[in-house]
Amino acid sequence: MSKKITIVGAGLVGSLLSIYLAKRGYHVNVFERRPDMRKAKTMAGKSINLALSDRGWKGLEGVGIADEIRKIAIPMYGRAIHHKDGSTAYQPYGKDNQAIYSVSRAEINMRLMDLAEQQPNVEIHFSERCTTIERNKLNAHFENAESKKTSVVQSDLLFGADGAFAASRLNMQLTSDLFEYNQHYIEAGYKELIIPAGENGSFLLEKNALHIWPRGSFMMIALPNMDGNFTCTLFLPFEGEKSFANLKTPEQIKAFFETEFADAIPLMPTYIDDFIKNPTSSLVTVKCFPWTFDNKIGLIGDAAHAIVPFYGQGMNCGFEDCVVLNDLIEKHDSASNEVKNFDTVWAKILSEYKTLRKPDADAIADLAIMNFIEMRDKTADPKFLLQKKIEAGFSKKYPDKWIPLYSMVTYSPDIRYSKAFNEGQRQESIMQKVMAIPEIEKKWDTEEVENEILKYL
Repeated sequence: MSKKITIVGAGLVGSLLSIYLAKRGYHVNVFERRPDMRKAKTMAGKSINLALSDRGWKGLEGVGIADEIRKIAIPMYGRAIHHKDGSTAYQPYGKDNQAIYSVSRAEINMRLMDLAEQQPNVEIHFSERCTTIERNKLNAHFENAESKKTSVVQSDLLFGADGAFAASRLNMQLTSDLFEYNQHYIEAGYKELIIPAGENGSFLLEKNALHIWPRGSFMMIALPNMDGNFTCTLFLPFEGEKSFANLKTPEQIKAFFETEFADAIPLMPTYIDDFIKNPTSSLVTVKCFPWTFDNKIGLIGDAAHAIVPFYGQGMNCGFEDCVVLNDLIEKHDSASNEVKNFDTVWAKILSEYKTLRKPDADAIADLAIMNFIEMRDKTADPKFLLQKKIEAGFSKKYPDKWIPLYSMVTYSPDIRYSKAFNEGQRQESIMQKVMAIPEIEKKWDTEEVENEILKYL
């Protein structure tokens, strides 16, 4: 008899996880607090476009659905930097046409739901809010947002995949001793804006790039969509001289954009209305532990490790959770679904899952905060750009000795985040010594500099 698994949350990770588990022969019920977004798009005005990179593609390929998602993804081969004086610069992301892929959060979520429901043993239930989890019986209680009817669902395993403010995690917090929980809000929030498509759905900016307007303590980014428009996100402090607090009237908003983003204004005819209409949202990092309970309950994705979006790894990290979990199922052979083995096997899987993934989740959370500073402050700094040029040149000559941190995180799914973090710290300490060499600007591509790096390695 097929074992039953409950997943709380039909977001990106919950939907993908349901496909992985269904292909293992489990019967999966997914309960989503929101209504079905395919019938009523609920995310307009509060969405950051997502950047799919190699870790995420690996997760999709693991259940054979990568080609379906490629239909709604646009490759971005580098950063297009828009300086305050109107000039631009281009910084390729990797080498040999390596790219990250822009996808609309709503579009990929809807596509993943469709693909999940194509599995004969997956059911998604919408407008169902998780109110309680009875751990001793593994009963999950839900309340329907429309009818207010309550239901109790019993299962053999339960996964909380319900996001940064997970009800499933809160239930574990309230019923567990020694549960560690930390949330940290950065001083900046974000607001979604839009660059519409041009005539006949044409792109008004370079289609295959992630556009950044770096301005020191704040920035704006733009990612392309399939219909020719760009989703823009303004990241700005909540308080201070240049902040959301000081942009309340159309006149204030207009003056701010004319000063900071003059080149973008002609592309954004509705920016003042969008700014006033769309919500200002916060950005939180969540770290917690443990992620598993009673050998029967697990947290996954943002419910276990919410991160800020500045490395473009939130979704990719959640998809990698699914890959790791699937590898552990394979390792411990729970696919047999034999009743006598089920509890023992899943105890091993969940124990190993939390031990493996926690250091990696912490590492990418810290890297994401660091990359915020890099994107808003350093992408326009000539010294920083020179450092990246030196690193890229050295890496090209000695690929076995030096993989740049960005490439380790984005294009190297077999390198753990925690290893990438540690190696990145080591590289940065070496580069600080290199950048301190007198007249480095004149001799950056000389043998002297190359030998200096080799010496430290």
